[in-house]
Amino acid sequence: MTSLSQRPANPIVGESHYHESAYEHVTGRALYTDDLGGRFTNLLHAYPVQSTIAHAELKSVDTSAAYEIPGVVRVVTAEDIPGVNDQGTRGDEPMLPVDEIMFYGQPIAWVFAETLEAAKEGAAQVCVEVEELPSLITIQDAIEADSFQGVQPVINKGDLEGGFQLAEHVFSGEFEFAGQDHFYLETQASLAHFDENGQLFINSSTQHPTETQDIVSHVLGVPAHEVTVQCVRMGGAFGGKEMQSHGYAAVAALGATLTGRPTRVRLNRTLDMTMTGKRHGFHASWKVGFSDEGKILALDATLTSDGGWSMDLSVPVLTRALCHIDNGYWVPNIRVHGRIAKCHKTSQTAFRGFGGPQGMLVMEDLLGRVAPKLGLSPAELRRRNFYSEDQDTPYFQPVRHADRLKSAWDQVISTADIEARQAAIADFNARNTYVKRALAMTPVKFGISFNLTAFNQGGALVLVYKDGSVLVNHGGTEMGQGLHTKMLQVAATSLGVPLSMVRSAPTRTDKVPNTSATAASSGTDLNGGAIKDACDQIKTRLAQVAAGMLGVPAHEVRFARGVVSGLSTTKTVEWQELITVAYMQRIQLSAAGFYRTEGLYWDLANMKGEPFKYFVYGVSASEVEVSAFDGSYKIRRVDIVHDVGDSLSPLIDIGQIEGGFVQGAGWLTLEDFRWDTSDGPGRGRVATQGASTYKIPSLSEMPEIFNVDLLDKAHEDGAIYGSKAVGEPPLMLAFSVREALREAITAFGAPGTSVELASPATPEAVFWAIESVRDQQDASQDIPARDALDVRNVPS
Repeated sequence: MTSLSQRPANPIVGESHYHESAYEHVTGRALYTDDLGGRFTNLLHAYPVQSTIAHAELKSVDTSAAYEIPGVVRVVTAEDIPGVNDQGTRGDEPMLPVDEIMFYGQPIAWVFAETLEAAKEGAAQVCVEVEELPSLITIQDAIEADSFQGVQPVINKGDLEGGFQLAEHVFSGEFEFAGQDHFYLETQASLAHFDENGQLFINSSTQHPTETQDIVSHVLGVPAHEVTVQCVRMGGAFGGKEMQSHGYAAVAALGATLTGRPTRVRLNRTLDMTMTGKRHGFHASWKVGFSDEGKILALDATLTSDGGWSMDLSVPVLTRALCHIDNGYWVPNIRVHGRIAKCHKTSQTAFRGFGGPQGMLVMEDLLGRVAPKLGLSPAELRRRNFYSEDQDTPYFQPVRHADRLKSAWDQVISTADIEARQAAIADFNARNTYVKRALAMTPVKFGISFNLTAFNQGGALVLVYKDGSVLVNHGGTEMGQGLHTKMLQVAATSLGVPLSMVRSAPTRTDKVPNTSATAASSGTDLNGGAIKDACDQIKTRLAQVAAGMLGVPAHEVRFARGVVSGLSTTKTVEWQELITVAYMQRIQLSAAGFYRTEGLYWDLANMKGEPFKYFVYGVSASEVEVSAFDGSYKIRRVDIVHDVGDSLSPLIDIGQIEGGFVQGAGWLTLEDFRWDTSDGPGRGRVATQGASTYKIPSLSEMPEIFNVDLLDKAHEDGAIYGSKAVGEPPLMLAFSVREALREAITAFGAPGTSVELASPATPEAVFWAIESVRDQQDASQDIPARDALDVRNVPS
């Protein structure tokens, strides 16, 4: 059998194929969790009773009035939960509150009714008595109150004080930046019923069916083998369904258990935005030292994440942020403290990048602010600090293939014609007073694997039927990212059959148990490795049969696109014929596959080890145009070179790069998620509850020119067919958009001006940053300060 990363002759992997459900998506035939409810005639609908206060003592819950609403069947409170009242994995996240309300919008009870309208009306009739308690809404509130939760990890490497003593230039600063709502097209949804065997069957829009199974079983107080969880597909997830989906599956399961009827939970957009966790916002304080040559010598930083009311995944998110603060840069002396603020808000959770974007943003913001003070262009400062092959990270992991980052950087400079365009931009800016352009380049170095080593395992079940067709079951979930497409290509390549002969089954826990979340960009690595293991087992058995049919030794047998051949014969056998013969010989035609990522080690207590299988590299260049009149801007052009190893499916990978970049640009420039921080009755309420107040990227925010190239000669030994993960790293390529905005803002002021830019850098934030640099220029020239409104009325 070939090694994990070695490709056979004439493989299916490496070809561009459309998404395996593309036709179903565009025709509307693709079924999602909530669509399956139409199969039941006695379906119950669930609706929550939400808290209208951020923090309070829960005195009583009176449900009697709800039962007067026609159609209401059952109202469930904490006392109705038969097992453990906890929807998380750390024991700090009650599914329904017992005596304390922890955030505005928290479900206090659930109403199950014949129709959604009746459930909603019943929820409005539930009487909740509370006593308001003081609440902490912002990170600053928590810091001042010393309100933290979980561990406080520290990365410590080198001689920090010695590094600062050697530094000719020392700077310090603070930076607070917002989180992000997942805004998946399909909101949280679950459907539970008891089948004909008395098994609780749950369809759930979840990235982690095994963990959904675990949490439902402990909420109900039943063993896991009585619960089966299936995920048909998701209409987006982005990390928001890695942990947060479990509680809604448990609600549906509770309804089905207590009423004996199928139960549906589907959140509308407002419920989803007010009840579910977001990307963690962060506060960072830092001190950095540079040499005269612009080399980083020392960094001392504290990162505080906004964890919300419970732990959820905040610890691993924080540790990944600490592990990625270096991005692609060598920092010989470093100390980074991490801590998790406990606030009275939704429990923040996984989001594409899982803390990596937050850690890297601190570094990129720091470099963008410091470059003018060092008299260097931001691009030059960045390049001077790139990793070299003989260097290791702040957590002591060697950085392999660091030269790929420089290769990608140089490729962008060449293919995007950076030097000529920079000259054209300088000419444009000299001729235009109220509109400026800028181009910025930023790198990405992102580690691939779960922080928790135990999660780096995957399983698969591959079935070959008597007609030669193949059914693949694996533990990964499809959320639109094309995982199933890649897995079909892996299976077809591994077995040596045409792609048309392989089908992927929905992910479910009674077919492949104990799997990990489809997260950490590891879905292809883990499940692809498991599928190849299963296929190799089958192929080893078939090779013995084929050897007899071909008259060659088994080690000479080759499988390719449905034809079985031998190295020392011209004779061939069709795949279907071989399967028929193998069946008649009673050869097993199915196999359970397994894969575990080798070589990983992580010491959380000391923040040391090699937690990542490999690093993914990428470089982006973004050009923007900014108006001084209102801070509005457009992205004129984006050029990306990204490392995906030897691509399994180039069309899928390019789509992921484009989508990740746009989502990252949304986080950094548009998506201004806000809570009410007033002292009034709405304190702690989500102020941005829908698309009317929360702006996500649309076609109008797409780059006018968008070029994406895959890095050449990037084979990754030890990964499935030499490929690399693609899900999360492209999001961080969008740093170049924010840095281009900063450089465009600088162009409105005096040369060498250092710009502090809010994140997200909305048009309003950009406008006020422009005003700030123009005021600095006026002050340096002893010109009276201008009225900020005057600039709006100056003709172009």
